[in-house]
Amino acid sequence: MPTQLRRPERTFTIRQLCVEFKCTPRALRFYEDKGLLAPARQGLNRIYSYRDRGRLQLILRGKRVGLSLAEIREILDLYGKGDGEAAQNAKALRKFRERIIALQRQRADIDQAIATLHDSCERLEAKLAKSRPEAASQSPASPTPGRRDLAAAG
Repeated sequence: MPTQLRRPERTFTIRQLCVEFKCTPRALRFYEDKGLLAPARQGLNRIYSYRDRGRLQLILRGKRVGLSLAEIREILDLYGKGDGEAAQNAKALRKFRERIIALQRQRADIDQAIATLHDSCERLEAKLAKSRPEAASQSPASPTPGRRDLAAAG
């Protein structure tokens, strides 16, 4: 029978987790209110377990890639179902693939918007150059690479 490897019985204070993950105590209390974290209590102090720390890490990663708290909860709630985390991993994989598709669509929309803005800037600069050359030279430089630069980079 294989031996179960267990995490040490280490605990963390709210301050330690805030420093480690660069978040605020308010954020941790918010995640607790939403049922994503369940620290033990010692008087008025919250005592976070190694499990809480791992959940916080997953919450913050999920938020970083744009998952909603409801989606993160769906994934976290599948932990420990006795299936070797297969259900949790399958759910996470589906959510991650959905997010990749959404981000790719957003990137395409953003690229199109940038191209449209570059075209508009070129037309406006040409009009200004004809009617008021001094105004065209006063317009700020483009803060982003031109369309040709974007095409070359992509």
